[in-house]
Amino acid sequence: MGIFSKPTFTSEKKRDVPEGLWQKCPNCSEVIHNLELVQNQRVCHHCDYHFTLSARERIGQLVDSGTFVEHDAGMTSVDTLKFTGMASYTDRLKSYQKKTGLKDAVITGLAEIDERPLALAVMDFHFIAATMGSVVGEKLARIIEEGTRRKLPVVIFSASGGARMYEGVLSLLQMAKTCGALALHAKARLPYISVLTHPTTGGVSASFATVGDVILAEPRAMVGFAGPRVIRETTHQDLPAGFQTSEFLEEHGLVDMIVHRKQMRETLGNLIGYLTPGK
Repeated sequence: MGIFSKPTFTSEKKRDVPEGLWQKCPNCSEVIHNLELVQNQRVCHHCDYHFTLSARERIGQLVDSGTFVEHDAGMTSVDTLKFTGMASYTDRLKSYQKKTGLKDAVITGLAEIDERPLALAVMDFHFIAATMGSVVGEKLARIIEEGTRRKLPVVIFSASGGARMYEGVLSLLQMAKTCGALALHAKARLPYISVLTHPTTGGVSASFATVGDVILAEPRAMVGFAGPRVIRETTHQDLPAGFQTSEFLEEHGLVDMIVHRKQMRETLGNLIGYLTPGK
């Protein structure tokens, strides 16, 4: 054997690393342990980026323990239009139901924040990008109507890719349905607080999400109807930097207040107290 013979390397099988232990921050690229994220309410401790929350995670962070009573939990969409594409709508629904544990893209119910009762709806972007179909619209309308009957404030957390194309015009009808329910709620002189989270776009941003008596938003949330490329190609105009962020919208009057996730519960409790005196 020569003096400079190549050494023999033995390859050992690397230990399997369980998936889901680490996440990379989309904003600062820091790799963060999932447990650390959960303990910090899914906010990056390096750059303050707000990761997407599931609806149940958000409800758990917001409401008084044991007070949330879910409504219409079993309501599911049907493939009325017999949508056929790369995958049928029915198969896609089943896939997301299995993946998320949800029946559709919103959870609604009654709850309390700081012992103040409210009607609450929280959209979940993990379910088909929280697109609004007939079930989402119906559940929202029902919880708004329940809030009106009980003389309660309504709080809706929005996060959506817009209308659900698999349901065609049926999804667009939900824009009018939800706003109609909110109009009756307002006629009863009851408050509606809308909270915009990342991202809130399409038919949701063009309907119930932006008609709140008070509109809050999480930091750096994307809010708008169409994407920047579509707007640029349609208007042939250069767009201002960050024009679809919650900060830009606050500066121009659409958003009333940007609220950090860690202050959201306290802020909502205070607002409900201000807007419903004596409750």
